[in-house]
Amino acid sequence: HSSSLCRPLPTPDTSTMRFTMKTLAIATSAVVNVALLAALLRASPATPALKSGLAAVSKGGSAVMSRGAAAMQLGSAKMQSSLSAAARHQPTRFAAMQKVGELAAMSGARTPAEFRNLAQDVVCQLGRENGNKVLQNACNVEWYGPDRPKWLPDAFLAGVPDYLTGEYPGDYGWDALGLSSDPDTFANYREAELLHARWAMLGALGCIFPEILSKNYGIGFEEPVWFKTGALVLNDKSIDYLGSDKFIHASSIIAIAAAQVVLMGGAEVYRASGQAPNGEPFDKLHPGGQFFNPLKLGKTEEELAELKVKEIKNGRLAMFSMLGFYIQAAATGEGPLQNLVDHRADAANENIFKYVFTSSEPVL
Repeated sequence: HSSSLCRPLPTPDTSTMRFTMKTLAIATSAVVNVALLAALLRASPATPALKSGLAAVSKGGSAVMSRGAAAMQLGSAKMQSSLSAAARHQPTRFAAMQKVGELAAMSGARTPAEFRNLAQDVVCQLGRENGNKVLQNACNVEWYGPDRPKWLPDAFLAGVPDYLTGEYPGDYGWDALGLSSDPDTFANYREAELLHARWAMLGALGCIFPEILSKNYGIGFEEPVWFKTGALVLNDKSIDYLGSDKFIHASSIIAIAAAQVVLMGGAEVYRASGQAPNGEPFDKLHPGGQFFNPLKLGKTEEELAELKVKEIKNGRLAMFSMLGFYIQAAATGEGPLQNLVDHRADAANENIFKYVFTSSEPVL
């Protein structure tokens, strides 16, 4: 009955009922969506926009679906009488919902997607104002929270582990071996994955970039293939940055190692300590600030949350790419770009099966 839309929710008995984070998120989303629905009905009960809004709500989560579907079954007269009764019993709340309805009408929502986005924005704003992380999940519902995409569609999943709540970027609900069930272990794995992902992205670019410059732009490297470059120093040759000894002329393995320790080790010390050079504390995984985010990316919380997802997704892809580079180097003795050129020129013969079935041992 639509009069129940304006009825205050009963207070649960905490001695017999415990809400999980997921239950609380669904219940909060349902209340806000249903409140918005009632206000829209009051503001314009017979418009096409209202019907599309009802359809949008009915396609939402389970709590919203049942109430939205029930509202759609009511006739116009019954709907009006129910809303009138709700206005008499809860005048303050109904007035607030009317105001929300006016704002919704002013926003120009017409399609189901627009109504869903409007309700999502309301929940997101409430979360920001009161600091509730459960409500804040609505700010990035496409990547975070219980309604985020999973590694398999929900219809094929019996569920996801309770400790994978969608709070962190890149959480698709997959942990078949339960490796992250312990919170401390979970935190360590997240840190290790992110650091390896960043190194892999730098490494993948460094592996292929010299080959691109050499083959496509004629820059004369002594050795453009990534796994052969380091051997130059061991063979009494030098490594010249961009093929010129006027930039970096590396001829000593000791000097190279010392530079890496000072530059990379120094940055890692600051990151691991959680403090910037000026003593300002920061998040160890996403430090930001003038020292670790000079381009000032992710100016808003939404942009930063999206960039975190993009970073870990590209990082995971880069880790697989580096594994492929290693295997290619061992099997073919060529760099990744040359392997790609050979494969595109003769895909039927230049592929993995050539080396699986014809090579008696690795090239390296």
